[in-house]
Amino acid sequence: MTKSLPEFKYMSFDVVGTLIDFESGLKSCLQEIAAEAGVTIDGEQALTLYRAARYNEDAILFPDDLVRVYLVIAPDLGLPVEKVYGERLRDSARTWKAFPDSAAAMARLARDYRLIAMTNARSWAFDHFSAELGNPFHAVFTADDTGTEKPDPAFFESVFDFVAGEGASKSDILHVAQSQYHDIGISRALGMTNCWIERRHAQKGYGGTIEPAEFTEPDYHFTSMAGLAEAVAAARN
Repeated sequence: MTKSLPEFKYMSFDVVGTLIDFESGLKSCLQEIAAEAGVTIDGEQALTLYRAARYNEDAILFPDDLVRVYLVIAPDLGLPVEKVYGERLRDSARTWKAFPDSAAAMARLARDYRLIAMTNARSWAFDHFSAELGNPFHAVFTADDTGTEKPDPAFFESVFDFVAGEGASKSDILHVAQSQYHDIGISRALGMTNCWIERRHAQKGYGGTIEPAEFTEPDYHFTSMAGLAEAVAAARN
């Protein structure tokens, strides 16, 4: 049986896409560049192109890779193919916003759990994301810290080693994420209990996140972080 929400000691979180609205951040920056160039772009088309370009063998760590990605997708969007615009897209990560419910939900959850950030973003970008969320984390694991990216099991093993050092185990962690590909499938394979935050529940497709080879039914499923926080409150009353 799936453990009840009050039984966990930790919650681990994907950050970009689950807590930080990177799709809106990407579209906003690209649309600003398009407006300056006198063209109009479709946001969902841009995300589709981004997804195809991002998951490439030439990719480097995120969001530094956005410079390369921009140069790949710009011709198809009718945007100027110049590195300076790619650098602008990369640097826009510093201003990406949290989803409206993220900070409040994390503050509520931090009262009852030790919160762990698990992000494929580099540390320089995570610092901005964490500040946007109110710095709620007990521990942080970035791509710089682990030397790899999810869904590599080694990323998760780093977290397991950390909680073991605090006298706990992976069974004490609820892993919370929106990405089926990066998080939900692999967390299930590694024996974790997971919670899918289906941020795109009102939209078709996977947006800027790679489509998984197969769908993994999560242990818990909400369409928002607010939904998870409310469920925790209800379970503890």
